[in-house]
Amino acid sequence: MADPETPSTVQGPVIISSSSAERAPIIYFDGASCFGHHNGAIQIELAANLLMPVGAAVRVDVVQTAHLRCSVAAALALREALDKALAMYKQGQQQPNEEIPAVKN
Repeated sequence: MADPETPSTVQGPVIISSSSAERAPIIYFDGASCFGHHNGAIQIELAANLLMPVGAAVRVDVVQTAHLRCSVAAALALREALDKALAMYKQGQQQPNEEIPAVKN
């Protein structure tokens, strides 16, 4: 494995700076509330459900969590990453569960 502190003279794929990882926000969403495009930019609004107590009942409020804007190329890359992550998830769901042996005392 290459030493991350030593710069490489061979140009390869894009390398993400390790100093940016700690500062990147985590965005949670339950769905995309709307989407579109404008001047060549893909626009997607991400939203999450908030459960709000109202007396003995619960009201669901939907709030925007992010305004996603990207180029078409970036949208295609995101779709590919999502497709691959979903395939990994599906493959993990198909693995047979190991039986845990019963312990008799």
